[in-house]
Amino acid sequence: MVPRYSRPQMEAIWSPATRYKIWFEIEALAAEAMATLGTIPAEAARAIRDKGAPRAAAIGDAEVARIDEIERVTRHDVIAFLTFMAEGIGPEARFMHQGMTSSDVLDTCLAVQMARAADLLIADMDALLAALKARAIEHKTTPTIGRSHGIHAEPTTFGLKLAGHYAEFMRGRERLVAARREIATCAISGPVGTFASVDPRVEAFVAEKLGLAVEPVSTQVIPRDRHAAFFCALAVVASGIERLATEVRHLQRSEVREAEEYFHPGQKGSSAMPHKRNPVLSENLTGLARLVRGYAVPALENVALWHERDISHSSVERVIAPDATIALDFALVRLTGMIEKLTIYPARMTANLESLGGVVHSQKVLLALTQAGMSREDSYAAVQRAAMATWTALGTPDGRSFRDNLLADATVSALLTPTALDTAMDPRRDFAQVDTIFRRVFGDA
Repeated sequence: MVPRYSRPQMEAIWSPATRYKIWFEIEALAAEAMATLGTIPAEAARAIRDKGAPRAAAIGDAEVARIDEIERVTRHDVIAFLTFMAEGIGPEARFMHQGMTSSDVLDTCLAVQMARAADLLIADMDALLAALKARAIEHKTTPTIGRSHGIHAEPTTFGLKLAGHYAEFMRGRERLVAARREIATCAISGPVGTFASVDPRVEAFVAEKLGLAVEPVSTQVIPRDRHAAFFCALAVVASGIERLATEVRHLQRSEVREAEEYFHPGQKGSSAMPHKRNPVLSENLTGLARLVRGYAVPALENVALWHERDISHSSVERVIAPDATIALDFALVRLTGMIEKLTIYPARMTANLESLGGVVHSQKVLLALTQAGMSREDSYAAVQRAAMATWTALGTPDGRSFRDNLLADATVSALLTPTALDTAMDPRRDFAQVDTIFRRVFGDA
């Protein structure tokens, strides 16, 4: 991922140095398990740990360059790493990798990295959820217009809007936790996964030490349905980010102006137009969501490997694993900051809510008429006549409110007095169940 969209904590998980350090830990743990079982000498396992640990811990740019140099000859990354470690460990290094295959190291390492990445993403989501909850409670009763198809529908509150996004991200968090659990899997089973040259107890030992579960049937590689589920979980979270970002983009439009990204002192919106205040963060998040979502497709295509294994998945995962997690990490942190500082304009929300002359209360009048004895068909026709008369005359000298057009209709006024109509159209009725919904989402908080 490009540095512009990378945070150091997540980027470090995917660095070559981190990868090689995990590789060493896998090899050292496997050697220790083998020594306990008598497969290799105990002295060899101690030498691998005592001499190898400082060498692995010291891996930086120069050491990575040395491994790359070896790989240019071996054309094999794991062999290049083992050769590099042997240069520091000495003769005992021959007992490393006994009965193992490259995938035992690569797949187990990838599982560790993806689990660590998931931990960061879950922490990111916790911060986002806290921000959404705080702003939702802050605007629990802030009236605004709800829209369907982009058109005014009925009143809601801005807090309810945010509560909906909170609930969505809670589901996303649960999926991510499940995906982490599924991907945190170890496989040290040797060629084609038969344990012919390595004891299953080695795998169990390494898995326990690394906080992983063992793969029941590895076929030399961990089945890629696990990885596909992980990237799909990321994609769903990214789609939730885009949905919220899109909402902010719409609310920031000049004609709406109900909410707005925080505009920093000194910030510029356009090189040509000094007045511009653009929703650049939301637009950026929309783009990042497209990236993360796009990575789910190659992850799904990785599932169908040939026979017991091939490496068609490898080149894909070298790109999508770091890029998807780094991009989503950046997006979640950016979205959290945006929500925390989001500028809300309650007066504009009220003005927009009232801008259509009251037609947004049409359903409540429809219900009042049916309860007063009019058929649903006749009630719908009467309410629609009044609503369309109000709608088409908005802003004209002859324009009348929805209420006035209703009272001017004899079929309506015969059943509903002005007081009854006002009761039916009382905005407080729209928000009577807000507390109930909030308890569903947030409990008693």
